Amino acid sequence: MDFALNDEQKLLKEVTREFAEKYIAPVAQESDDIQKLDETVMEKMKEMNYFGTCIPEEYGGAGLHNDTVSFCVVTEEIGRVDASWSVTTGVHCSVVAKPLYRFGTEDQKQQFLIDLAKGNKIGAFCLTEANAGSDAAGVQLKAEKDGDEWILNGSKIFATNGGIAETLLVVAATGEKGSRKELTIFIVDTDTHGYSVGVKEDKLGVRGSNTSELVFQDVRVPEDNILGKQGDGFKLAMQTLDFGRISIAAQCVGLGQAALEASIKYANERVQFGQPIGRFQGIQWMISNMACAIESGRLLTYKAAYLCDQGKEYGYTSSMEKLVASEAAMQAAHDAVQIHGGYGLMKAYPVERYFRDAKMGEIYEGTSEIQRLVIANHLLRKGIQ
Repeated sequence: MDFALNDEQKLLKEVTREFAEKYIAPVAQESDDIQKLDETVMEKMKEMNYFGTCIPEEYGGAGLHNDTVSFCVVTEEIGRVDASWSVTTGVHCSVVAKPLYRFGTEDQKQQFLIDLAKGNKIGAFCLTEANAGSDAAGVQLKAEKDGDEWILNGSKIFATNGGIAETLLVVAATGEKGSRKELTIFIVDTDTHGYSVGVKEDKLGVRGSNTSELVFQDVRVPEDNILGKQGDGFKLAMQTLDFGRISIAAQCVGLGQAALEASIKYANERVQFGQPIGRFQGIQWMISNMACAIESGRLLTYKAAYLCDQGKEYGYTSSMEKLVASEAAMQAAHDAVQIHGGYGLMKAYPVERYFRDAKMGEIYEGTSEIQRLVIANHLLRKGIQ
């Protein structure tokens, strides 16, 4: 077993870290304060092709579509300085551009994917509703057939990138299939008449990332804009979310790493009772626990990425890595605030932001409770091997 990054991945890690520290880190706190991503950074991200990480070069991407490990490297390094940017690019790449590449027709790729890969347009995946969160099958937004078009009516909530997106993947109910709703995914251009952005959410964490309500009132979508086939929406959504969890886990690993590094630095500098607090056993144990938990999350994350690249089943592992990485980040951020004491509560120190950002990771892209259900159900079905 080889746990090492190859030379190309090591270079990518080095370049992305340098980029993140030079361009993203200096404005991360301001983005959190004003709840808006920096436009200069947006342009730099386009230049670096970070919006096309999972897409082949022929569609304007970076050509890493068969290298999910490299996608994790990029997501982790960006998450290490700003979770808001990490979730923005991660969602755009993993649950919008990637499924368009995997399941889209050639015409759909030419019409939508190229602009997404180049960062000319931002994407959002629209599944969650007031009554459809953990219960993904509970979608109520309806799509009704009218000739060679579908008419969408309803709303989505908590859409990451929603307020800034120009291309949406919208999960809608298109009828009944036995005792269940038939779900279908539609590609929607936000210039379409009847579409509007509702409430922009004022969140606890990842405040630079845009999270919004989206409203659809008689939005007409061509038949050709169905992703995959009519009725395949639930299956494609679940496959998409499996990949999306790899992105969120990598973001959480980066965030946890940032909390660990900040704690080590502070513990070596802060002097109490005549010595650096890092010499006290209580602090040492917190730091060692942080390191072990983060590395566990990292190993599971990269295992899921490896399985994905090998074409093997990785849904079960993606639930494990998302659970472990998000809870490791939350614990690391909690301990980082504790180590910083009173300073940990102040915005002058980034651990205050890490603490708020980390909580988000335990909730979006499937809560910790849902991941535990997925893991347990898999094991109970599989039985003892």
